[in-house]
Amino acid sequence: QVQLVESGGGLVQPGSSLRLSCAASGYTLDYYAIGWFRQAPGKEREGVSCISSSDGRTYYADSVKGRFTISRDNAKNTVYLQMNSLKPEDTAVYYCAAGVLPTLYYTGMDYWGKGTLVTVSS
Repeated sequence: QVQLVESGGGLVQPGSSLRLSCAASGYTLDYYAIGWFRQAPGKEREGVSCISSSDGRTYYADSVKGRFTISRDNAKNTVYLQMNSLKPEDTAVYYCAAGVLPTLYYTGMDYWGKGTLVTVSS
């Protein structure tokens, strides 16, 4: 059984911070690359960040570089996305996903969580 469960979303004001968590069960995160994706209303799903299983390399979309940080805690089987300086454009449902290789293309991922909603508004 492979499960990914996101948490930490909510309603925040522009400029604030939020930390999302992705808890995995059924396998350990050291076997997989884990990515964060988001989908805003009327938009296609896009990759936000990804972390590899082999060497911990990280990848970020240009829109979040310098503001978001992905990290992995294998002991807790959890991946985090620290989101700083949030903008209204960051409003979306955020999903975590697992795959064999790190990618910011959602079609490359095999297992998905159900998502957590992040709303950035004044």
